[in-house]
Amino acid sequence: MARIAVIDPKSATGEAKKLLDAVQASLGAVPNFIRALANSPAALNAFLGIYGIAGAGFLDPQTRERIALAVAEQNACQYCVSAHTAIGRKAGLDTQEMLANRIGRSSDAKAEAALAFARALVEHAGQVSKAEFDAVRAAGHSDGEIIEIITHVAMNIFTNLLGKATQIEIDFPEIQLNKAA
Repeated sequence: MARIAVIDPKSATGEAKKLLDAVQASLGAVPNFIRALANSPAALNAFLGIYGIAGAGFLDPQTRERIALAVAEQNACQYCVSAHTAIGRKAGLDTQEMLANRIGRSSDAKAEAALAFARALVEHAGQVSKAEFDAVRAAGHSDGEIIEIITHVAMNIFTNLLGKATQIEIDFPEIQLNKAA
């Protein structure tokens, strides 16, 4: 049971309605995560802003979803693992790749380096070693891509915290975590 109300887009008003309508127009649906964020239009607007910026960068959609899956699994957020499995499938990732991504692996060497760096960021609260930083760069990631990996990790930590703290009902095909929370 969710600990916080999810806002029904049909009954929303003001800024929340405007933002929820924009999400509906963009995605064709309004996930419960977004509905919960709509309790604070300022928080929803901030999330949509960083989400939009992060989606317009150097990293391809598959790598962005790989990072989301790795971070969600590492943080034991079942809502986010479920959501990003569905989104990852739409981005072109297959089941085996997404299972590998959740443990920081990938069939793509450059993507795997991004996942290793993302997982190190989470594990060490950003205090990555020189070797971890050098490894992501050696795999071919530019400074811009490294900044985007950090951005995606931060954004996904936020969504993981929100999903876990509020216990939002999973409105995607439910995926079990690899480990207990």
